[in-house]
Amino acid sequence: MENVSKVASFTLTGLMEINNYKYVYFAITLVGYLLIICFNCILISIIYLNKSLHEPMYIFLCALLVNALYGTSAFYPKLLTDLLSDVHLISYTGCLLQIFVLFTYAASEFTILTVMAYDRYVSICKPLHYHSIMTPSSVKIMLFLAWLFPVCLIGVIVILTSRLTLCGTKLEKCYCDNWSVVKLSCVDTTVNNAVGFLVLIIVVFPPLGFIVYSYIQILKICLRSSKEYRIKALNTCMPHLLTVVNYSINVLFEIIISRLHTGVPQIIRILMSVEYLVIPPLCNPIIYGLKLQEIRKRVKQMLFIRKVSPAVEIPKT
Repeated sequence: MENVSKVASFTLTGLMEINNYKYVYFAITLVGYLLIICFNCILISIIYLNKSLHEPMYIFLCALLVNALYGTSAFYPKLLTDLLSDVHLISYTGCLLQIFVLFTYAASEFTILTVMAYDRYVSICKPLHYHSIMTPSSVKIMLFLAWLFPVCLIGVIVILTSRLTLCGTKLEKCYCDNWSVVKLSCVDTTVNNAVGFLVLIIVVFPPLGFIVYSYIQILKICLRSSKEYRIKALNTCMPHLLTVVNYSINVLFEIIISRLHTGVPQIIRILMSVEYLVIPPLCNPIIYGLKLQEIRKRVKQMLFIRKVSPAVEIPKT
């Protein structure tokens, strides 16, 4: 068969079974994407405009929200276009670019959640040293590494994939996935598989291990502290913990469904494969908006009409 590098595009077959309901799915997808943009932009604006929120915890939260907008921008516009089209094509270069953006988003989510866990660990376990450890320069360095590390790892994967000779053009998904492209190869993919597996291990398990360790230390401190301190600590940690659990479950679904999809209806495979691009970006701003008091207060000030001040009485002469 002809090398796909000489062909202009891939065909995404993941949406073939929903053509009869494409307008319904388009409306649902559009509303979801608009809500993601709205919710994340509101919280980013609140953090940016209020200097009292320019603290490490909120800066890391802002980075998490920006990362959500970055990842979804490579998925939703293309998906919305395909839902209204009978031909679901994506160029070879566009496919590799989509893989790079989606995978760096997924990996950066873990690294940002890791530095957020470190921030909570220092705040609760080493409160006297917090300001000397979490300085503005150290926060910038942690954020820089949180994005640089995934970019370097995913860059290696995409470069290896781009060097493959491919013998097919059909991807059984509604977006480009590295594993789906590698399966089209005419040549041995042992190196790609080994590097991909290694990157998956590095991206997922060390961050999750550190997060678990951080919460074990936080729990030890809370058990030795007063009830008031314990409640305050748990209230600040709960949004992050919910976010970690939510994102980890969705990524796990994507990993499993990408490799073990035998006997699973295509529509179920599609829904499970896009959960990490739908649920975390939509739920994270809601979780933090509801759980963090400062964010909740600022959201109310921004969204709800302020009470009209009473009219000033004119003094009688």
